[in-house]
Amino acid sequence: MIRITKEQTLKAHRQLIEKFGGTDGLRDDNLLDSALAAPFHAFGEDYAFPTIEQKAARLAFGLIKNHPFVDGNKRIGAHLMLAFLRGNNVIIKYTQVELHTIINHVASGEDDYDELLDWIIDHKK
Repeated sequence: MIRITKEQTLKAHRQLIEKFGGTDGLRDDNLLDSALAAPFHAFGEDYAFPTIEQKAARLAFGLIKNHPFVDGNKRIGAHLMLAFLRGNNVIIKYTQVELHTIINHVASGEDDYDELLDWIIDHKK
């Protein structure tokens, strides 16, 4: 299983800001570390998020809700969720409108982690 590193996250965030605009910068280093580590939390051999889909949802949810960056938290959350899924051979099919909607719903609190996970599962090829 691939994992997305902090260095990869920071680079991807800078690239997204350069491409789409906004303010680059990390607001809280600890919140970024927390969002990147949460999908892999375990108690002994029991993982809190055992499947790739669960890990991807937790990764996106943490990045969006922890708000570790000055700007672009939704973008990096969506981007890394998709990259993590793709890198671990999970293919989902969606429209940009569908992706935009679920990510904005998570950010606003209208949808939570479980609904994001359901969205990923429902969009698997």
